[in-house]
Amino acid sequence: MPNTTPSTKKTTSSARTKATARTSATARTASAAATPPTPRTPKTPPTPSTPITPTTPVTPVTPHILWARTATDGKVVGKPEKLMAIVGSGDDILAIAKKHVGESYVLGARAPMANAAWKGPWDCAEFASWCLYQATGILYGTEPRDDAVKADAYTGFWVDQAERDGATIPIADAAAIPGAFLLRRPGTNGIGHIVISDGGGATVEAHSSADGVIRGTVAGRRWDFGILVPGVGYVRSERPIKVVDDVHTLRVTQPLMRGAVVKQLQELLNSRGFPAGTSDGVYGPQTAHAVQMFQAANGLVPDGEAGAETLNVLNLALPGG
Repeated sequence: MPNTTPSTKKTTSSARTKATARTSATARTASAAATPPTPRTPKTPPTPSTPITPTTPVTPVTPHILWARTATDGKVVGKPEKLMAIVGSGDDILAIAKKHVGESYVLGARAPMANAAWKGPWDCAEFASWCLYQATGILYGTEPRDDAVKADAYTGFWVDQAERDGATIPIADAAAIPGAFLLRRPGTNGIGHIVISDGGGATVEAHSSADGVIRGTVAGRRWDFGILVPGVGYVRSERPIKVVDDVHTLRVTQPLMRGAVVKQLQELLNSRGFPAGTSDGVYGPQTAHAVQMFQAANGLVPDGEAGAETLNVLNLALPGG
């Protein structure tokens, strides 16, 4: 008779195991039903990133920042006409320029814009751009305009940049605004002239080899326009400045000037060793070049234009005078 005991034991053990498993599963189910599920914590939305502030300054495009200033006490009255980024003032430019009166002038001299201790020599455009840069950190009238070490100033650059920026103003306005600039375009010889207005009808300028940096005047000289550099804060005197332009300046025009005084000028220049060509009474490029050479030799502004100062040295009467 076969032995059946082991099989019976295994069946009984299996039954107990299954029963225990069922009991445990029932208990877990009951426990789960009795304990409410833990709600999910909602995700925290990501913190928006902080926008990056650009480090490159915004280039101002509106140059005309004017306040009215009384002629008696110099106090500012009123509010600025337009708002923009201001990095310095016309008064700052003028104050720096005044410190250099008496220093030397050399036509074509180059001033290191980044050298705050520079004492000359100067030419007119280098002096204007250097004073502006030292007062405001703005490179203007120079190429390049983004490197103070390499920057070289020229009246032609001043013309191009001011006209591009819409920064030109009437001469009479510039004469009444401290730190404004007054400019005469370069002629056929490539030489112009630029000065800094003191706001009262006078100037500070790198004038000539004879005089160096001087306090000059606006009146009685020929100018093309004034300039307010973008980014500079300006004030103006409430007292109007009367500017008498030197309308009798002999210069290269289109069409060319012709007359008896021009012929006398040519004769005098030729006789003194400054070749003006044929004395035909026509003020052309050759005459302008001779005038420039005469001016340089006599310590005058070497711009090739024969105005009152140049004609006086030659003992010539002004046309129409």
